[in-house]
Amino acid sequence: MLITLSPADALIVVDVQNDFCPGGALAVADADPILPELNRWIEAAEHDGALIVISRDWHPPDHSSFRERGGPWPPHCVQDTEGAAFHSSLRLPAGTVILSKGTDPEREAYSAFDGTGLAERLRAKEVQRVWVGGLALDYCVKATVLDARRAGFETHLIEPATRAVEAGAGNRALEAMKVAGAIIEHEHS
Repeated sequence: MLITLSPADALIVVDVQNDFCPGGALAVADADPILPELNRWIEAAEHDGALIVISRDWHPPDHSSFRERGGPWPPHCVQDTEGAAFHSSLRLPAGTVILSKGTDPEREAYSAFDGTGLAERLRAKEVQRVWVGGLALDYCVKATVLDARRAGFETHLIEPATRAVEAGAGNRALEAMKVAGAIIEHEHS
């Protein structure tokens, strides 16, 4: 697929942080191949004038999603740690919009739209279509895609630019996105 975007598009890169990549606290298996794919999309978005947005988990050290507080996850993406940093292979241009989520210690936030003002920002830029990739398909990517659809955006999932924590859950996530009206882009760029 040839990538052709416009200023009416936004690329949303979800949570490509060290803790979600191989060697991280909550690593997604086989995440490394998505990095060159995302970089191709970032380059195309920059070239074509599309808005580039990247979300990040940005948890306080005592976040309620951590096991120590009764949550399901090991500590991950703690604010201002190496684990919370974006993967060094990502080539993010100046002007990339960075959205922090999961900052309230008492509340989980999976979607890049959750508490970030993203929908309003996209509408202010007159964005019509969003393209989504990142980590993890069955959690934060799925939540972001579903919220984009709920917000009324034409939504495309860049399947080669995402990976699931668990394959079966990834397949269920894809089905839920299709049912919600998202367009699943299967081909590599």
